[in-house]
Amino acid sequence: ATLYSCCQTLNNKIECGLFTAVMEHDDMSPSPKSQDDLIRQDATDDSITVQNYNFGPNFVCIRISNGVREIQTVIRDKTTSRNDFIFYCDRLIRLVVEEGLNRLPYLRCKVTTPTGEAMEHGLRDCCRSIRIGKILVRRDEESEDAKVIYTNLPKDIHQRKVLLMSPLMSSGNAVAEALKILKAHDVNETSVVLLNLFSTPQAAQRLVSEFPGLTILTSEVHPVAPTHFGHKYFGTD
Repeated sequence: ATLYSCCQTLNNKIECGLFTAVMEHDDMSPSPKSQDDLIRQDATDDSITVQNYNFGPNFVCIRISNGVREIQTVIRDKTTSRNDFIFYCDRLIRLVVEEGLNRLPYLRCKVTTPTGEAMEHGLRDCCRSIRIGKILVRRDEESEDAKVIYTNLPKDIHQRKVLLMSPLMSSGNAVAEALKILKAHDVNETSVVLLNLFSTPQAAQRLVSEFPGLTILTSEVHPVAPTHFGHKYFGTD
């Protein structure tokens, strides 16, 4: 399997991390006041869940427990300290990544332990040597279109399963551009699993429509995306 780490430049400053595949802002973000009002309103409205949307069988949401909902709430809260924000983001990222790894194909193997038992843990440890590729996406300040400005992919990418990681999807523009790059390198979209933390319905609908073979795994679909994610996580807010 190949893990792709991409990043997007915001205000001419590059923000990237191993977990970050594509960072993007909502092209039509509401004003701070109206967005705060929506967040306060939606925080008390449990009717807005991924079950309210139908994006097809390839769009999957992780199981939403009380613990996951708590993590999402802390991340969305603008009063959360940066240390707590990073801590809870990393927890949510781990949950989504673990579920994403479960979507990859595995081969049976036998290992010998001191008690002579066979176990699968030895195979899962192979994920520590996962290959990393990079795609740098930048949003044009004038047209607001996403443009790929840097790509570094393994030569055998077309023979691999790919985990494409994007914590925030507001419009889906940057993810769409990254997927086009993978297609240009002969990667079949059915070999790609997109791991996401927060997605708007608009981004989800666009991606499942343009890339029907793509599998998408998210923790939440909500009309209001936490667009402060990148700035707060990397400390540029």
